[in-house]
Amino acid sequence: DYDRLRPLSYPQTDVFLVCFSVASPTSFENVKKKWFPEIQYHCPGIPCLIVGTKIELRKDPIVIEKLAREKMKPITSKQSEKLAQELGAVKYVECSALTQKGVKNVFDEAIVAALEPP
Repeated sequence: DYDRLRPLSYPQTDVFLVCFSVASPTSFENVKKKWFPEIQYHCPGIPCLIVGTKIELRKDPIVIEKLAREKMKPITSKQSEKLAQELGAVKYVECSALTQKGVKNVFDEAIVAALEPP
């Protein structure tokens, strides 16, 4: 039961990167409903960054069409920044592992958050 075991890995964490795919509204909702509350419960005061991944898929016609069939759209930067603010995350950053866009920035911001906690 991973839900029970996962929190055992949280002690001594300096910063959390709470990631979701911008092409998956469900994963975005899980940031708010599952991951952020779990981290805040077990590790209050530890800085968290919200990270949007797979940003290259925001403009992918196949992804857009698939989401449209379910009356959904890719998650925007603006939606993500708003969520980060609502949840009290240090900030929102995004990246694409495929194109490498923003990857270095994600880790740079994580380092800053760990060294200068709120």
